[in-house]
Amino acid sequence: MACENNLVVKQIIDLYSQISNLESLKPSKNVDTLFGQLVSTCLPTDTNIDVTKIHDEKVKDMRSHLIKLCGVAEGCLEEHFSTIIGSFEDNPLNHLHIFPYYNNYLKLSKLEFDLLAQHITHVPTKIAFIGSGPMPLSSIVLAKFHLPNTTIHNFDIDSHANTLAADLVSRDPDLSKRMIFHTTDVLNAKEGLDEYDVVFLAALVGMDKESKVKAIEHLEKHMAPGAVLMLRSAHGLRAFLYPIVDSCDLKGFEVLTIYHPSDDVVNSVVIARKLGGSSEARSSQIGRCVVMPCNFSKVHAIMNSRGMKKNMIEEFSAIE
Repeated sequence: MACENNLVVKQIIDLYSQISNLESLKPSKNVDTLFGQLVSTCLPTDTNIDVTKIHDEKVKDMRSHLIKLCGVAEGCLEEHFSTIIGSFEDNPLNHLHIFPYYNNYLKLSKLEFDLLAQHITHVPTKIAFIGSGPMPLSSIVLAKFHLPNTTIHNFDIDSHANTLAADLVSRDPDLSKRMIFHTTDVLNAKEGLDEYDVVFLAALVGMDKESKVKAIEHLEKHMAPGAVLMLRSAHGLRAFLYPIVDSCDLKGFEVLTIYHPSDDVVNSVVIARKLGGSSEARSSQIGRCVVMPCNFSKVHAIMNSRGMKKNMIEEFSAIE
């Protein structure tokens, strides 16, 4: 059966048609309803659709454009609610629950922290978040609940987004000291990237394969050997919402874990470590697609304890 004849894909194409004809992607009843329907349609994990194997050019072009529309809509949503929450006279962080996807960010950040903890030997003192946006919920949640002594440097290309984001934390006595904002394109960020123990790359940085790979290549060039790169990807139907990061996009890194949620957390999580450093064997492999084993049993136990038994973790073995 051709992909465009699949019932679920037909539904996605129909929603794409309606979304692409909207006059504005700013939050409204119609916009919220359509994107809500789109996310619900793409959440099921019990399908056999692999978007990387779609050969129909119309469907491929539709997916590419839909991902960009989702990115624009997500940016508009974050700007809208960041403005509202930042307008509270007391600490705006007390009102984060107003954001409609706040609980999803709580789950995703907890998931990322749990996975990260399996691959680091010490609590990072300084991390970078590339593509933090007008509402840097990931950074805020990590700083408040998981990394209480870590300084987080947030990078975004949009100065207005950084202004809104900085205002959110400006009245918090703790985070105002530990959240730092930089306005720059990731490709222009060079000096200082080797000072971070962990670098997060947001899903909306690089909305197509070429741009995503350029960002990863730049980070590989300037991150410190042994530093951890955390990326957000997508799997199954969810790849109609966000771009996919493949293992072989991560040249110069060893891929430690790729985790695919099956609940309402949309993004997959990819964890990789920059090659090089004291190990001559690692240094000699820079430029190859290297995949290293992950500790499946520990991660599986953590996820089971959180009631997420059906999630998918890809277990790797090293390429000889």
